[in-house]
Amino acid sequence: RSVNIVAFGNERDGFSEDNQQPSLIWSYLGRSALISQIDSSLSASHVGNPVFTEYQACVFGNVRLVVHDCPVWDIFDSDWYTSCRLIGGADIIVIKYSVNDKTSFQELKDSYVPMVKKALNHCSVPVIISAIGARKNGVPCTCPLCTSDRRSCVTTSEGVQLAKELGATYLELHTLNDFYIQKYFGGVLEYFMIQSLNQKSSEKMKKRKKTQKCHRVQPPQLEQPEKMPILKGEASHYNADLHNLLYCCQCADVAFYPEDLGTAVEAHKVILCSVSHLFMLLFGVKSPSDAHDASIVQLAQSLFVVEAGDPFPSSPRGVPPCVPPVKVVVKDSVFCSCLPDILHFIYSGAFQWERLEEDIRKKLKDPEKTEYVLEKVKCILKTPGKLNTVKDCRSHQIKRLYNTSLRLFFNTPVLADVIFKIQGATVPAHRAVLVARCEVMAAMFNGNYLEANSVLVPVYGVSKDTFLSFLEYLYTDSCCPASILQAMSLLICAEMYQVMRLQHICELYIITQLQSMPSRELASTSLSIVSLLKKAKFHNSDCLSTWLLHFIATNYLIFSQKPEFQELSVEERNFVEMHRWPSNLYLKQLAEYRNYIHSQKCHCTVM
Repeated sequence: RSVNIVAFGNERDGFSEDNQQPSLIWSYLGRSALISQIDSSLSASHVGNPVFTEYQACVFGNVRLVVHDCPVWDIFDSDWYTSCRLIGGADIIVIKYSVNDKTSFQELKDSYVPMVKKALNHCSVPVIISAIGARKNGVPCTCPLCTSDRRSCVTTSEGVQLAKELGATYLELHTLNDFYIQKYFGGVLEYFMIQSLNQKSSEKMKKRKKTQKCHRVQPPQLEQPEKMPILKGEASHYNADLHNLLYCCQCADVAFYPEDLGTAVEAHKVILCSVSHLFMLLFGVKSPSDAHDASIVQLAQSLFVVEAGDPFPSSPRGVPPCVPPVKVVVKDSVFCSCLPDILHFIYSGAFQWERLEEDIRKKLKDPEKTEYVLEKVKCILKTPGKLNTVKDCRSHQIKRLYNTSLRLFFNTPVLADVIFKIQGATVPAHRAVLVARCEVMAAMFNGNYLEANSVLVPVYGVSKDTFLSFLEYLYTDSCCPASILQAMSLLICAEMYQVMRLQHICELYIITQLQSMPSRELASTSLSIVSLLKKAKFHNSDCLSTWLLHFIATNYLIFSQKPEFQELSVEERNFVEMHRWPSNLYLKQLAEYRNYIHSQKCHCTVM
């Protein structure tokens, strides 16, 4: 017997200094008298931070308790399949938030509660919402990338309203002491544990009674079909790709010089403009009248000067690749000495603020100069019209920008330096993003190919819509195919350009859609699974082709009646026959059982 609990959310304040405070789940497991034999392990994401902690323990003596504690909601964005799997296997769900972090609560309510509802899919899983902490008046956070006001706390009515939306039980835990943990939170949690165990025992007894009810000849047992191979998603390397672009300096279109015109530091306009309105102003993406903030205009004029000799200082519509980088003189010598570290911070995703502080502190060795440079960086990265008065910024308060901000430059001529011609239409793009995200395009634009010195690049063998979806993934690290056929087209394009993670995403989408298709729809659909299998094999999608063969074998009675079944090769047909479900042996036993039942009905027991 076992109980599975999944906990989401962070109970700590967004601006709390106490990072060693134990979590709600760990506090309960450590203090409850019913818990024994606690063990824990971490599951790490692609950036090295734990996605969730798994605890295993014993409760009520011999009941196995498994708890997955996910402090970061990003798991719904980065790994939807894992989050759905966790919720699907949960007997109890716990959602935690701090009453002093209004921004996180609002993000939870607006973005992640709909995702939880979707993953639950009307399942009757008990949900506990825990509002943690004593309300206090916090100092508003005004670091460059935090634009919300944290002075207001999450009220009780807001928490109760959220609980109503989810049909959940609402708890307020003012502190994580023995009373709130054991008597209050623990009492509710243990009540739902007992309910879950009772329900499982009841279902088990019903099955046992059903099997013991009939003492006559039993029908043949239909075994479960073979487990189909599981495809694992590839971790994102989005930030790493853009960070590597800074070191290789391919397709650099801007060079920063000190006033003595010494060593230059090269960069890329599209990356800089994606995180800063100041750089948009500097490179002509926006005009001073569009800035809506005089301080940004003044800072741009005091820090930088674009060389007047450059023929394209204010033309964001793209220039030929032979044009040298725009020369920008940095007027502030102290700021200029720290520019490589600042660019490293920006290209890493603009969220490693503590590392930037440490690097500048080591380089300058002067607290006043360090604070001066950091304030300049905050002003560069701030949103127009917002004040920056807080001297300290924390990485967990700063959102990653690229996935949303680079989308502003997707399929737009602003700063574009290459134009793809496809099916009679043109699609503008940016070499820097393409080179960073796609090795094939990096070789194409930097090797001895015609495209290396061309602004207009023709694209063959793929539709415009599919190519746009491909480019959208390169810019945003996400894709949303509209259908199985579109996902297969995108998979073929990803294989053509050797973007393996996109190929895996398309494979997972196709598998998920087919798995959710009811048998009646599968029998009537015009979608050819065999055709998908042929395409997957031709385009080296071995995982998908193997899964599709198992899928055909598992649904043998449906596919064997379709004309496309005859298109399978001899090798594929042999595999399907070997792994078919139900098996020939079962069908033979079923026929014998039906004959037996029919023969018993033919004898009149009354006469």
